[in-house]
Amino acid sequence: MRFSHLVLAAALAAPLVAQPKPQYEIYAIRYATIPDFPVSSLVAGADRARKMDIAMMVWLVRGNGHNILVDSGFYREQFMNQWHPKDYVRPSEAIARLGLKPEDITDVVITHMHWDHADGMDLFPKARIWLQKDELEYYAGAAWQSRNTHGGIDPDDILAAVKLNTQGRVGLVNGDAQEILAGITCYLGGKHTYASQYLGINTPQGTVVLASDNMYLYENLDKHAPIAQTLDAESNLRAQDRMKQLAADPRLIIPGHDPAVMTRFPNPQPGVAKIQ
Repeated sequence: MRFSHLVLAAALAAPLVAQPKPQYEIYAIRYATIPDFPVSSLVAGADRARKMDIAMMVWLVRGNGHNILVDSGFYREQFMNQWHPKDYVRPSEAIARLGLKPEDITDVVITHMHWDHADGMDLFPKARIWLQKDELEYYAGAAWQSRNTHGGIDPDDILAAVKLNTQGRVGLVNGDAQEILAGITCYLGGKHTYASQYLGINTPQGTVVLASDNMYLYENLDKHAPIAQTLDAESNLRAQDRMKQLAADPRLIIPGHDPAVMTRFPNPQPGVAKIQ
C-alpha cells in the first residue's frame, strides 16, 4: 500500500471531532407598549384588578452570518385601531437601533401565529420564515371550520404566510427539538396556540431560552403559574419546567411581554436590551 493510501486510511479511521456550535448575541427590541393590560389575562389566578403596561418586543439573534428575528411584531391598521399602542415604532424600523435595515434580516422565526407575533413577517423582504408545520397547516385549514378555534389569529397573517410559502420562503419546523440553524433549536411549547414553539439559543453565556408567549411574564416562572391564555395549563407548566432544564441559568429564560426585560439586562440603545 502506498504511503498516501496509508495516510488516507489513517484519516478515515480517526475519530470525528464535533465542531463547536456557533455562539450568538441576543437583543430584545421593544417597539411598542400596550397600556393597562389585565394581569389576569397573563398569569392564571392573578388578581383581576391588577393591570400593567406590557412590552411588545421582538428579539434579534445575531451571529454566524445571520441576522435572525424571533417574532415579527405587528403593523396592520386594524391592530392600531383596536389596541392603541403607545410609543409605537414599526418593527422593521425599530431594528435600525442596532444598525439594521429590513433587507438585512436573513431569517424570521415565528413562535406562533397570534397577530402580535406574526403580523410583521412580510416586512423583511429577504428573510426565510420559520414556523411549525402543524401551526401553519392548522390555521390555514381546519381552524376556520369553527368560530372558536382561531382566537387571536388574523386572516391577513395567514394569507401572508401562505403567500410566502408559495414563494419558497417558508421553512417548516417539523415538531420538537429541531435545530433549524446551527446552535438554534425550536421546541414545542405548551398549547398557547395549536403548535406554539420557543427557542434555545447557544450564546457565550450558555443556552438562552426565548420563551415568547409560552411565558408571558417572569411572574409565571417565579410562581410556577401557567399563562392565562392556554388550551392546556398542564402542558404550559411542563414547558416551563423544561425551559429550566435547557437554560444555562434561570435568569436566561426570557418572557414574551415583561417590561422588566429592559431593566434586568444592559441597554446598549434606548429600547434595546442585550441578553447576557
